Formats: sequence, C-alpha cells, structure tokens
Amino acid sequence: MKLSFSERLSGHRRPRTLRVLREGPVLHVELNRPESGNAVNEAMLDELLAVLTVPDPEARVLVLSGAGNDFSLGGDRDEFADWLDEDQEGRGIRIAGDKARRVCEALSTGQIVTIARVQGKAIGAGMALALACDLRVGADTASFRLPELALGLPTAWGGMLPRLIHELGAARTREIILTGRPIAAAEAYELSVLQRVVPEEELDAAVTAWAKPIARRPEAAVRITKALLNSYMAANRMADPAILDSELMATVAAASRRARDARDTREGTADALPVC
Repeated sequence: MKLSFSERLSGHRRPRTLRVLREGPVLHVELNRPESGNAVNEAMLDELLAVLTVPDPEARVLVLSGAGNDFSLGGDRDEFADWLDEDQEGRGIRIAGDKARRVCEALSTGQIVTIARVQGKAIGAGMALALACDLRVGADTASFRLPELALGLPTAWGGMLPRLIHELGAARTREIILTGRPIAAAEAYELSVLQRVVPEEELDAAVTAWAKPIARRPEAAVRITKALLNSYMAANRMADPAILDSELMATVAAASRRARDARDTREGTADALPVC
C-alpha cells in the first residue's frame, strides 16, 4: 500500500521491515525485505532508529544482516520517485535523508559494538549501512557498488562520503565513486571495506568468533574504548558536512526531476508540430 506524505509524517503503522532477535548478549537485526533485495525505505529507517536509539539493555553486540540473497540493493527507488511526485522540492527526501544519517551515526557511535554480516550485494545505501558498523565480515562472493552518479544523484546518504574517505583514503574513494564499478570481496578486504572475508557458509561462525569475546569484555571498557576510537577518528577529519547530505540529495534530485520534466515537455511539443 502506498502511503501519503502526511501518513508517513504521522507515523502510520506499516509492515515490519526488520527481524530482531537477541541471543544472550548478541542482538541480531536483519533487514527483512528480501523480495526487494532489502531495499532501504523509510519504514526500515524508522524501525532501525527505534532499535538503535532505544537499545536492548542486555545487548552488548549488534549484528546487522540482510535476509535472502543480498545484504541490501540500496535505497527504494520507487519510494524515492513517489516523494518527488508528491513534492517536487524534495521534502520527503530531506526527511528520509536525515533519518538515514541518524541511523548510520547510531551504528557508528552507539555504545555497543556493531558487526555487519554481508552476503551478496551491498549497493549504495546498503554499502553505507555496512560501512557504518564497527566490524564488517563478508562472504567471498559479496560485492559493493556506489551507483549514485549513474542515477543522477550525489554520494550523500547517511554520512557515507566522510566515512569512505577516512576508511579507504581520498584517491580510492574518488575512483570508486566516479566510475561506479563493483568491488569484489577480495578487493573490499584490501580497501578495508571488509575486515574479514570467508566462504558464505562460514559467515555465522565468523560473526560469532568476533561477538563472543567482545561480549565477555567488561562493558564499561568496551563502551569507553569505542568512544575513544570514534573521538580520535573524528579528530583526523578537517570537517564533516554529513549533516548536509539530505539537503544535497533533495536539491539535486529535485533539479534533475525538473530538468527531465522540461525536456519531456519540449520533446512532446516537438512531436506534436506538423511536418512541413
């Protein structure tokens, strides 16, 4: 069911897009829209925020995964188009973009350690969600890609750009964004997009091998160490304009839509002219 803009703003009840299960001190959060390749829509962002901003007090580690064949194929393009149809200034994109930034910040800066378990493809927003986690393990068949430029959009989702530059370096980030080429698991490991690569059937064991010792560490020590790591990483950044991501995305998307509509109008007018 397509929700109106006012229904989204009012917090209308929607089908669940996550599966959440705690096993002892480990909280498993699974993106659960396999029929769409776990495309990230606003409902999923709302549910992620609810889990991340009010965490289970017994959880020490959070594992983020995706149902089905892929971790996530990126943002929900149908919903994106609906937002522009409803409001050509991109207000819906701004609202969802702000939620995306808050989700990724919560994964990165929250008190518990976050682990991304990546299988299949992690594209666009999917790559951003994985990159926001403290630790990232992927299947040897996993791949990553940033197709935003090909879609006429800036790489501005969830504060991804400063994270990419910090983790990969500016030169590598530039090449990956400008070409939009896929990154296979082996290269993702070399670039530190992934910190471990295993056969897909060993993904769960690899996650457990990380989660178990972390969960046994004194809670205060882990929490403070994560805060220190984030503080030192932030100190190495000249600036982090990620708060502007939603504005940039909305502005470019709205401008692209207006340009496309104007082109279609011109072409339609030309087609209607009689041939002399």
